[in-house]
Amino acid sequence: MSVLIERKRSDRRSLPIETVTPATLAAARKRLSAAQKRWLDEWTFEATPGAQALLADAGGKLARVLVGVDPADPLGALAGLPMSLPPGHYHLADEGVTLDARQAALGWALGAYQFTRYRKPRRAPATLAVPAGDLKALTPLVEATALVRDLVNTPTEDMGPEQLGDAVHKLGKAHKAKVRDWVGNELLKHNFPTIHAVGRASHREPRLIELSWGKQSHPKLVIVGKGVCFDTGGLNLKGGDGMRWMKKDMGGAAHAIALASLVMDAKLPVRLTLLVPAVENAVSGNAMRPGEVITTRAGITVEVDNTDAEGRLILCDALAYASEQKPDLIVDFATLTGAARVALGPDLPALFANRDELAEAVLAAGKRTADPLWQLPLWRPYRKMLDSYLADMANSGASRHAGAITAALYLERFVPESQAWMHLDTYAWNDGDRPGRPRGGEAMGLRAFFDFLAARYTG
Repeated sequence: MSVLIERKRSDRRSLPIETVTPATLAAARKRLSAAQKRWLDEWTFEATPGAQALLADAGGKLARVLVGVDPADPLGALAGLPMSLPPGHYHLADEGVTLDARQAALGWALGAYQFTRYRKPRRAPATLAVPAGDLKALTPLVEATALVRDLVNTPTEDMGPEQLGDAVHKLGKAHKAKVRDWVGNELLKHNFPTIHAVGRASHREPRLIELSWGKQSHPKLVIVGKGVCFDTGGLNLKGGDGMRWMKKDMGGAAHAIALASLVMDAKLPVRLTLLVPAVENAVSGNAMRPGEVITTRAGITVEVDNTDAEGRLILCDALAYASEQKPDLIVDFATLTGAARVALGPDLPALFANRDELAEAVLAAGKRTADPLWQLPLWRPYRKMLDSYLADMANSGASRHAGAITAALYLERFVPESQAWMHLDTYAWNDGDRPGRPRGGEAMGLRAFFDFLAARYTG
């Protein structure tokens, strides 16, 4: 059952939730009974953000909930309630602090998420009754976020390249889209050499999955997602701590798949292509070695300086293929660099764009949707950090400086200057539990990019 339901005024089972701040608490108290006021005093309820007070009627039944909020954070206002309130139906009371009700309802739904593939839910979440229009608008966003979280949370044994492909095929079937795959040596036959090189050492064959949808007359949009289903680092092996959570290295693919689902669900007037290069970066006798030179799909030769810089290798072939289609826009998502996390922390994805107006539009969409991004520059003097003494370029370099920027500059080499392109370096993960952001896989930038695309193509 959905945690968001349609609000019907005749439903007397729905209990009111009144949002309060320290400044409005006195006014809220005037509406309470003497017993309810004593209860607040007993628990020293001060209406700080996240604080809750459950108030009973004269018969001892739950009648009202007060929750402290920060009006500047509507997304977080109710996010802690669905798993802490007693199961049942609730609605946002009219008397509370004015909030963006739709954002508050989205926060509620995000806070109710549980990953239940391997264990039973710890409890049933409480449900929030919302207007029918809000329910219709929010349901796709909630489902897309859950899709990202589910895909990222699933261990690699159950989410390898083939299973990631299955997710795309399932999406294609739901929206009557065309899906095809290039698997194993077919990648070499059809000139996707870097995808093959990264994934060839695994017993699970690498692949490129392509979904196509929309009318030929509409502007072309290509969404690309990095699908490294597990990253050992290859022969430049990661340490244990670095390898522990590398099931999430397909987080870019999860975002791309979810964004494609939102585009198709909304029936945006675009001709959509979704590209997911899916590999496992493993170690075996035929593993890609440091020092090898690969001729990429674009004809650019790349020296493999570090086999742990594999995400940009699979993306460069996908971006070259995307560019051949001469689309209106290419967007790629990738859990690409630890350097982006060092620069911006875990909550802010790093945005790169080769058109300033594109970046400005997405950043504005991030503010509208409470889905923040931060732009980093494509500082082209740093291209020299990727110089190779025997190939056109290297996939990484000796310097640890500007790692997120040099990774983006690597990708940019495979996108023609005339082609509009954006790249999001996202963490796709919550290290700990917070209201609305449970530990594990997370969608970051998804709502911002969908809002941007909806505005761009429907105006």
